[in-house]
Amino acid sequence: MAFTTGSDKETAAPAARTPTAGSADAGFARDMSVHHQQAVEMSFIVRDRTKDADVRRLAYDIANTQANQRGMMTGWLNLWGLPVSDAERLPMQWMGMGQEPSTDGALMPGMATTAQLDTLRKLSGRKAEISYLQLMTAHHRGGIHMAEGCVQLCRTGAEKKLAQGMVAAQQSEVQLIADLLKERGASATSGSTAGS
Repeated sequence: MAFTTGSDKETAAPAARTPTAGSADAGFARDMSVHHQQAVEMSFIVRDRTKDADVRRLAYDIANTQANQRGMMTGWLNLWGLPVSDAERLPMQWMGMGQEPSTDGALMPGMATTAQLDTLRKLSGRKAEISYLQLMTAHHRGGIHMAEGCVQLCRTGAEKKLAQGMVAAQQSEVQLIADLLKERGASATSGSTAGS
């Protein structure tokens, strides 16, 4: 087994290099941490707004999984000596999509607006379940798109593996959410809610 010595550091594999602030690795870790935080917030809101066991179980799973993943990503940023937030870069800039965040609170694709979160907080029972499931469908679709971007662009093996796992898990949850919405006479788009 060969080890890298001081004289041959220049020949070390590129994957071993620490990501820079403008890298896809850092951008994904920062942006997905923000994206995940909103999913955790929505999941806690619905947990307190419904007694339905299936929706509460889904919300619990999403909150725990995404809080843990967020911790991993912020941990990597700290390990790399990079800031957890970066005012110099627009959200999604690392994917070539950098645009000014909207003024409605939705910082990235799939994120709920401030008004949508306020509405969710005021609902209860079946209406809260439907609203949460619809918001989470859009949220997961945005998250899947971002994770697929990391799979293509990130260079850190552990981060690429995490992103691949996110794609698979969130695609599976989107299908589960579609089934839960169907049981409630609704679909993924807010305009097609039956009897809400």
